Amino acid sequence: MDLSNVLNSTYTLVLLSLLVLSLLSLCLYYGLVWLRVGLYKGSRYPKQLQATGSLPSVSVVIVAHNEAEFLKKSLPYLLEQDYPDYEVVVVDYTSQDDTRFVLHVCSENYPNLKPITFSEDVNMFHGKKYPLSIGIKSATKDVILLTEPECVPNSFSWIREMVSAYGRGVDMALGYSVLQGDKSLTTALQRYEDMVFNATFIGSAMMGNPFTATGRNLSYRRDFFFRSGGFISHYSISEGADDIFVNQNADKNNTALSLSPDAAVTYNAQESFRLWHRQRIRQRSTRRYYKTCDRISLAVYPISQFVFLAALVCLFVFQLFPWQLLLAVLLLKIIWQTVCSFLLGKRFNVSKIPFFSVFFEFYFLIANTILSLFALLRKNKQWR
Repeated sequence: MDLSNVLNSTYTLVLLSLLVLSLLSLCLYYGLVWLRVGLYKGSRYPKQLQATGSLPSVSVVIVAHNEAEFLKKSLPYLLEQDYPDYEVVVVDYTSQDDTRFVLHVCSENYPNLKPITFSEDVNMFHGKKYPLSIGIKSATKDVILLTEPECVPNSFSWIREMVSAYGRGVDMALGYSVLQGDKSLTTALQRYEDMVFNATFIGSAMMGNPFTATGRNLSYRRDFFFRSGGFISHYSISEGADDIFVNQNADKNNTALSLSPDAAVTYNAQESFRLWHRQRIRQRSTRRYYKTCDRISLAVYPISQFVFLAALVCLFVFQLFPWQLLLAVLLLKIIWQTVCSFLLGKRFNVSKIPFFSVFFEFYFLIANTILSLFALLRKNKQWR
């Protein structure tokens, strides 16, 4: 295997340098983020609140629009929580289905259910920030815990586990959600994306940079919400009631993680690729409002993927480097990625999918590039 020509070719040296740097970047990402989250065993913060008995009062806040079927399944889990002092505030915003009837029946049996009904659309802004802010203002408890109608808590200790993060005097607690569904390819893609998203925001928070979260399982102190200005600075943006708020206000000192399996919620995958695509456009449209450092951080992973593949292909196609060594580099990357993905899958109870992470990663590299263009062109619309 003759490598003498490599040192005499500037073009080859540049490609090799890019290949090595991108490989190191990807391996560090898999190790520092995926592996860190995958190997997580205990709570980041001790559960001091439960030990001392000073549990705060909690308001679970949900915004619903034509989601009676979801509420029929989720409300029993929310209203039967093992927690001493809490309420469930459901903002029924201009629903045309049986949402009002479902809330009426439940409120007759559960005094801790507090329905708020809007018969007409009085939202001067787009999205759900206005009805959500009404729900938070109507809440009477110390801590706000957000979720969505389609989400079902993993246990009846969900509230207790989520607020245990407040034991060190923080103002915000980030939880996670796990996607469930059938065995179709669309569902597999959604579950992989959900797994990677969880790893990204949890791993970043573990390293001291809580830059985003999911509104399916997010909590903050009620007075912190108002002290931070709520959604005022980004009311005109239809999305971002969860991630933009966290991006603007969370830091390593005021934010904690609630990572117990009992603190998680589950939700179902979108039934069709078209609905999933629309959902992804909505979610990604807010990233351009993140802090500059966070936007750069999010770009490092896909850029490293692209540079690695481009350099590898160029070196192979133009026969600038022995194919045996290129194959060894590729196998090294695949093995390390699969190991980290497997451990991450075990953490979020996602079986089999991690073994196809290489193929899914390639798909999302292309799909997310196209999706980002759609997100940039997207105008403000209603959240449903």
